[in-house]
Amino acid sequence: MAILRLFASVKQMAGTGSVILSGATVADVVEEASQRYGAEFSDMARNCRIWLNGNPTEINTPVNDDDEIALLPPVSGG
Repeated sequence: MAILRLFASVKQMAGTGSVILSGATVADVVEEASQRYGAEFSDMARNCRIWLNGNPTEINTPVNDDDEIALLPPVSGG
């Protein structure tokens, strides 16, 4: 099972900074989180940068046990 780390708005939406989820790919893990946290979370997750074990990754990348996936929302401000 992978650890999904959440930051900023997706962290607030989920109510937690991390969760352990299963999945064969990054997409599977993000989809499981979307099912758990709802449509608004899913919409936000689509706009996030995704990192796997500290490196940028693609949504179809395979995930192993003990991998860490991070969802990083776009930064805004002024």
